[in-house]
Amino acid sequence: MGLSWQQGPLGKGPVGTFLTAEPMPERLLFAERLRRRMRVRFGGEWIADSEDVILLHVPGRYPVAYFNRSDVREGVLVETERVTTDKDLGRTAWFTVAAGDDRVDRAAWAHIDLPSYAGDLQGRVAFAWRSMDAFFEEDERILGHAADPYHRIDIRKSSRVLEIKQGETLIARTERPQVLFESGFAPRWYVPREDIEESRLIPVEGQTFCPYKGLASYYDIGEATQAAWYYPEAYDEVHRISDWVSFEPDRVEVYLDGEQIHLEPGQQVSPHGVDRGLDSTEVLETRRQRSS
Repeated sequence: MGLSWQQGPLGKGPVGTFLTAEPMPERLLFAERLRRRMRVRFGGEWIADSEDVILLHVPGRYPVAYFNRSDVREGVLVETERVTTDKDLGRTAWFTVAAGDDRVDRAAWAHIDLPSYAGDLQGRVAFAWRSMDAFFEEDERILGHAADPYHRIDIRKSSRVLEIKQGETLIARTERPQVLFESGFAPRWYVPREDIEESRLIPVEGQTFCPYKGLASYYDIGEATQAAWYYPEAYDEVHRISDWVSFEPDRVEVYLDGEQIHLEPGQQVSPHGVDRGLDSTEVLETRRQRSS
């Protein structure tokens, strides 16, 4: 979650309220300078390198990085006849991106008929994330989507009693859980493996990817599918939850100091899009590079 994704302030289902006398518009777009050096690699070559990137936040979407055309290598963008219409930003021209031996159609776009209020995007181009080899901030690869500066994660130790049950069966009990607070989402409680009856956890195939935490693996518990998850090698920024297990309150019973936890409406995490299709080896290799 960030500024405009899922339950963010500009998202489709915000958890908070703007305290204004007049009703807020149904859709608000927000553009800001990233204030970070960002680079794009394609065809084994650097095709864009800029410290003048505009990050665009659109409700229900990941933030998108727009590069000044002058910071894109000459000859990389090949014009096409494809033009579409964006309901917020007007006519949009699409480009083929070509570099080295690689060439991908509809891999970049620019808004060519911007309304007066969207002048910040004039003369700028965005690259399709999954069509590129990689995006970097300085020398570190960024996975999933452009990093949202409004996305925050805090992890706190606790001495509260956390119990996980399935009917009369006790799955886990700990007096040393960790709670992870992630912007806009319900707190998630993590349990050390020593305090879990691991014979109740059934590993399942498949992983999901979080751009901020890494690759998650899942467990079934009885008939409750994907009722628990963990990050085998969480990113350094959240390394404290590596290999700790969290349980889904809507699939098993989670009690905190004797009170059952129920997620509020809209607090479920929506799956990411095609950018979750990253190869697991690729994600883990990026983590190791960050750690070195």
